[in-house]
Amino acid sequence: MVAPTNSKGPDPILLTLFANRFMSVAEAMGRSLQQTAISTNIKERLDFSCALFAPDGDLVANAPFIPIHLGSMSFAVKYQMKLHGKDLKPGDVLMTNSPHAGGSHLPDITIISPVFDDNSKEIIFFTASRGHHADIGGILPGSMPPTSTSIFEEGAHIVSFKIVREGMFDRDGLIRYMIDEPSQYPGSSGCRNIRDVESDLKAQIAANHKGIQLIKAIVEDYGLETVQEYMYHIRSNAENSVRNLLRDVAKRAGTNVLESVDYLDDGSPIQLRVEINEKEGSAYFDFSGTGCEVRGNLNSPISVVHSAVIYCMRAMLDMDIPLNAGCLVPLTINIPEGSLLSPSLTAAVCGGNVLTSQRIVDVVLKAFHACAASQGCTNNLTFGAGGKDKDGNNISGWGYYETIAGGSGAGPSWHGTSGVHTHITNTRIGDVEILERRYPVMIHKFGLRAGSGGKGEFNGGDGVVRDIEFTEPLQVSILSERRTRQPYGLEGGEPGALGRNTWVKQARKQDGDLSEDHSNKEPLKPRNINIGGKATVWMGKGDRLVIETPGAGAWGAPPDVEKERDPGHSHVKAWAARGSLAEREAAQAGF
Repeated sequence: MVAPTNSKGPDPILLTLFANRFMSVAEAMGRSLQQTAISTNIKERLDFSCALFAPDGDLVANAPFIPIHLGSMSFAVKYQMKLHGKDLKPGDVLMTNSPHAGGSHLPDITIISPVFDDNSKEIIFFTASRGHHADIGGILPGSMPPTSTSIFEEGAHIVSFKIVREGMFDRDGLIRYMIDEPSQYPGSSGCRNIRDVESDLKAQIAANHKGIQLIKAIVEDYGLETVQEYMYHIRSNAENSVRNLLRDVAKRAGTNVLESVDYLDDGSPIQLRVEINEKEGSAYFDFSGTGCEVRGNLNSPISVVHSAVIYCMRAMLDMDIPLNAGCLVPLTINIPEGSLLSPSLTAAVCGGNVLTSQRIVDVVLKAFHACAASQGCTNNLTFGAGGKDKDGNNISGWGYYETIAGGSGAGPSWHGTSGVHTHITNTRIGDVEILERRYPVMIHKFGLRAGSGGKGEFNGGDGVVRDIEFTEPLQVSILSERRTRQPYGLEGGEPGALGRNTWVKQARKQDGDLSEDHSNKEPLKPRNINIGGKATVWMGKGDRLVIETPGAGAWGAPPDVEKERDPGHSHVKAWAARGSLAEREAAQAGF
């Protein structure tokens, strides 16, 4: 069946049909990946994304996976196209995770498959999947070291690797990239559990192949010309939607200049100035004034910055359209070179993807006066075993990784949501039963942190408490933010509570503690030690880590408090459309 071409513009019914057909391809890829993967991270936590890309590498459509993946994967596809050009052949599959080749951080490995037309033998689409692998080497189990200062400490670094060449899987090359090369750096190990990683990578390859089969079926139904025509119509529709949003924002705000700034816990500023051209419906996003590259790992790759911006624009749209490259067409983004949003090639970035990206989202939504700050963190917990021993030998082991929910920000007509993954994360947390069965831990408590959300006319969401006991000695690491700077409220709303990470340490003779208090002959009680936002600790048997995640900011002064407006914003009344998807999405991180 071949659809008729409408010279006056796209047929609205076919536009909707193709948008949903393209999204269904990504959804089917995701189901395939979840069903065939074996790791907790991908199978249970759903820390993966699948998407469909145009032959020029632009994002066409995706299912509701991880926003930070989806906006940046296009950079990865385009980078590989520049490297390989016409060298790609049917049956080739590419693997990459380098932040400077469109990656987000090293544990996120992207698998890219070209889709060839059976007749012309030209590339007509790309399918791609990105999954977070729990351990790919580095200085600590979990490959998310809170103390990293160089990208080489964070695990395997792959710019481009043809993992499948004309249908043949290159296992020797995989071992070289995942085990041999990372272990060459001082203090670093290769992948601690290559069997799980290899299995999950094969699941990603299979998911991409599923997408190839489905997109070819659509081409067979409608013809390549019609399919690609509507692919571009879908992007054009998203572009026009964003242009209309920008015009509406300038009209509501009474100005075409929007500004905001927020700070990381170390004091580094993230500053944004948005200049809107109402006539064209375009905007210039200028991050000048943002702090310089940091010594730690909160540096954020450029692709992640674009991903955060495209997520915000899509979240504020009052239309049900796929997230795609059209959302970025009206935007020009200026990122100062050498800043923490455009770091050097060797800068550590594992925290920039999961933490700094959240702060970028807060800064953008604050500039657009869309909603109060959400928790601004992902509370990254890793623990595991294995790595290099005292003699420098690489010991097999394992790593576990999870992100922990918090509160979402309130807006002009809604309360924030408690205990959710907000904005760029959109993952699950490991089920208690599965976690305790597979790993040497016990969960003492996992529940809402009552009262941690800001109070206001509309309250911010509450964070959570996760209390974990380790039943054998383990290296445990936490990488988190909002431990010194509260998530802000807006329009007189109170800020959310700070997060806190507490080590409940059992008393031990080897640590210099007495086994008992001789004054009353009773055993000493455990010590509570605040380990800060970024720390790695060798936990002994019976030690616990209590993670209290941040609440979120409120909107509007509490009912019993006279509302005091900032004179500079007294005319502002929620520039993002009230009652729109911004209400449901920017606050609750859904698509």
